Amino acid sequence: MRDHAADGPLATALGDLGSDLHQVAINTIRFLAVDMVERANSGHPGAPMGQAALAYVLWTRHLRACPQAPDWPNRDRFVLSCGHASALLYALLHLAGYDLPTEELERFRQLHSRTPGHPEHGLTPGVETTTGPLGQGLGNAVGMAMAERLLASQLNRDGFPVIDHRIWVLASDGDMMEGVASEAASLAGHLGLGKLTVFYDDNRITIDGPTDLAFSEDVAGRYRAYGWHVHEVDDGNDLTALDAAIRAAAAETARPTLVRVATHIGFGAPSKQDTADVHGSPLGTAEREAAKKNLGWPLTPEFLVTDEARDAFAALRERGARLKAEWDELFARYEKAHPELAAEFKARRAGELPAGWHEKIPRFKPEDGAVATRKASGKVLAALAEVLPRLAGGSADLAPSNNTYLKGEAVFSAAAPGRNLHFGVREHAMGASMNGMALSGLLRPYGGTFLIFSDYMRPAIRLAALMGLPTIYVFTHDSIFLGEDGPTHQPVSQLLSMRAIPGVMVLRPADANETAAAWRLAIEHRDGPTVLALTRQSLPVLAETVDRAFVGVARGAYVLAEAPGAAAAILIASGSEVALAREAHGRLLAEGIATRVVSMPCWSLFDAQDQAYRDAVLPPEVPRRLAIEAGVSLGWHKYVGPRGDVLAQDGFGASAPYKDLAREFGFTVDEVVRRVKALLTSTFPLRSNGHS
Repeated sequence: MRDHAADGPLATALGDLGSDLHQVAINTIRFLAVDMVERANSGHPGAPMGQAALAYVLWTRHLRACPQAPDWPNRDRFVLSCGHASALLYALLHLAGYDLPTEELERFRQLHSRTPGHPEHGLTPGVETTTGPLGQGLGNAVGMAMAERLLASQLNRDGFPVIDHRIWVLASDGDMMEGVASEAASLAGHLGLGKLTVFYDDNRITIDGPTDLAFSEDVAGRYRAYGWHVHEVDDGNDLTALDAAIRAAAAETARPTLVRVATHIGFGAPSKQDTADVHGSPLGTAEREAAKKNLGWPLTPEFLVTDEARDAFAALRERGARLKAEWDELFARYEKAHPELAAEFKARRAGELPAGWHEKIPRFKPEDGAVATRKASGKVLAALAEVLPRLAGGSADLAPSNNTYLKGEAVFSAAAPGRNLHFGVREHAMGASMNGMALSGLLRPYGGTFLIFSDYMRPAIRLAALMGLPTIYVFTHDSIFLGEDGPTHQPVSQLLSMRAIPGVMVLRPADANETAAAWRLAIEHRDGPTVLALTRQSLPVLAETVDRAFVGVARGAYVLAEAPGAAAAILIASGSEVALAREAHGRLLAEGIATRVVSMPCWSLFDAQDQAYRDAVLPPEVPRRLAIEAGVSLGWHKYVGPRGDVLAQDGFGASAPYKDLAREFGFTVDEVVRRVKALLTSTFPLRSNGHS
């Protein structure tokens, strides 16, 4: 394994860490951050002032990155989990030579700047992930470390370590308090992710005041219990001690490392250091001047960058360029020695799929019998995994129920990586680490749990949407019809909750063929996350989906069944309720009432179609419409209009076999027929059903 400690020209250029030149460079970082916050009259100066020395040592002596090529695949990842300290990161990126000029620092927290209040991946070069909600960055970093290990096993060969990098995280007291960080750290320790190092900035201050108001645990002891290697630095300005701790972390290969660093929030600000006053507000003119005088810094100009700081980071740029050139040469030799692997590497980076990959997706026939969409999903996933080695994932301890386990594939463990991931009962960490894996650009992670537990990981899903990450969520047991587990496990509002997140493609397929189509769409979708909402109970394979499912699902909604002549009403449904609508359609036709059945697996895809298509599926001249879904009615009214009705589940469910629940809550053919007849004869609007 290569040595990640400083060597060569970079170490020589920096010289002795006791030199005053280092303090000048560190203060350059501090006061760039202070000036950013002061100019914006908004932000968090305290953490950057306290963290500057640690960040300086890490970035100038250890971080292996190439500012000239921010997306170099084998770069180290630096994750600022305490995203409120964004001014620190922007100062570092500017000094390191990323495309972040002084003008952008001066526009900190302003509209359309590349220096928003919290770091945003894809907006600012060098920002590895979107952070701010505390704990998420640490969770992302665990996924990054998992991705590094899995990709190395898939793509490296003897003499060709094309994947070999470290993940460095800067986290705060707040990160340590958040549950998602605890979940992720527990998982990382269990998996022995030796390429992961977390620096815990222990400054003993939160927004409310001292941390001991609410937080008094032994964090280092907790991480030791998780199975981490723990190193402690009692003075966050001791450059030699910081350097030694980083070297110790890099030397540890069997365990992730936590480095607890005791710092002073707002270091150098005479009256505000070590107080909550410096956490989330500008220093103010007088205190800024006092801090600059205290640390021997010129009062003017603002945004001063010293030659010493530029020289230190110039060495980093030279080192990064050298490392990148060495990797390019290695990859060229790799491509000659292992052309198929190199082609796979390039295809993954480009988001290209193998020719004919979707031909492997199974098709289902009505005569094969009823099948739960979760089980159909498992069959489709198994077929896709054979042709898409970039697929990796698992479940939050529900793999047998979610059908997410890949038979014949290894399990990811501390001993060896594999494509089957056991996240444990840690939905939030699963979501956060999936984001980290997706950020590699070389893996397509999926994760499964019951739809009801999507609530536990919603923040991570939202961040995946904000970053446009193509994560795939396999959410089974998608309605009250999971049955006997009762209302604690029966999702009612969760479908709407997922649909409400901008950029999330929510697919609730009606049968096995729509499920296969949904998986194909999820794989082809590269601009955001996908939710697959799947049933526990078996559903019939509808004859109409055998040849039409993909085209229909891809457009969000389509006409599944049509009666001869003009339809008097339209039945719109998703998921398991499509079969109910189809059966009611037949009953109504037998009674002389012509209806159209529309399967609507995805609202957002349908809404994205042109008006002509939407009108063709839901003709304006047919205003009598009944939407049917075993979830809350909110949102369906835009499709049924003022003369329509919604058969929904606006209350909690109950513990009983699913067929009994269907009768209890009105999801029956008789009720659908009754409501359609009422639509054709009653005044409007009608009240949708609700059960408390």
